[in-house]
Amino acid sequence: MRQLPIFLNLSGRTVVLVGEGEAADAKARLIARAGGRVVPAWEAGATIAFVALEDGAETVAADLRARGLLVNVVDRPDLCDFTTPAIVDRAPVTIAVGTGAASAGLAKAVRQRIEALLPARLGALAAALHAARGAMKARWPAAADRRRAIDAALGPGGALDPLDADAADRVGAWLAVPQAAVPPRLETIRLTGADPDELTLRAARLLGEADHVFHDPAVPSAILDRARADAVRHPADAPPAAPPPGLSLWIAFAR
Repeated sequence: MRQLPIFLNLSGRTVVLVGEGEAADAKARLIARAGGRVVPAWEAGATIAFVALEDGAETVAADLRARGLLVNVVDRPDLCDFTTPAIVDRAPVTIAVGTGAASAGLAKAVRQRIEALLPARLGALAAALHAARGAMKARWPAAADRRRAIDAALGPGGALDPLDADAADRVGAWLAVPQAAVPPRLETIRLTGADPDELTLRAARLLGEADHVFHDPAVPSAILDRARADAVRHPADAPPAAPPPGLSLWIAFAR
């Protein structure tokens, strides 16, 4: 990963925008959508800066950077501390597609594909889940149980499938339906190589869902990095005889 993707809260904050023309206007609209306040030069309390200049961009960027700001210079990735992604807006759900400034056209093409997949009411589902947080905590006091229930509901064909335009209307009904306890589950992934791009779709999906990852010490970190960030890693010589609650994986090279 060449850049750290973050979502910056600009609401009510000052953003420096130096320049004029179409590129500057586009950045101004982006800042306004995020609730930021645009100023044309450095000002105390400014958060970040955008520079949209044909000439002198390097000097202006260096001056702003010296004042402690992170700077984006339009069409000059070599001068950028950060880049702006292509955005899919389903507020409060926001999806950012970046290419590390390699190709804005590719980022746009990927964004358009995602736009076509996601229903307009995806944000309503997010708002409904946020409003139901107290009810979910009461229903599943243990965080792990709560996460597994939510994962199952949000999975393909689940009660709250995000690709279903009516999912937001079913949150209350989902909470009211009794759900049986799910027994511990152990799945095996046999690797044929060390390249994470060679993982099967099944393996990639399991890594994204697992609670515990038991693995041969020879399994490279590039593979393990594809697992959920909060999945517990267990270097081991063999799969667990009694897997812990939730979904556990055993990962080893095929012999």
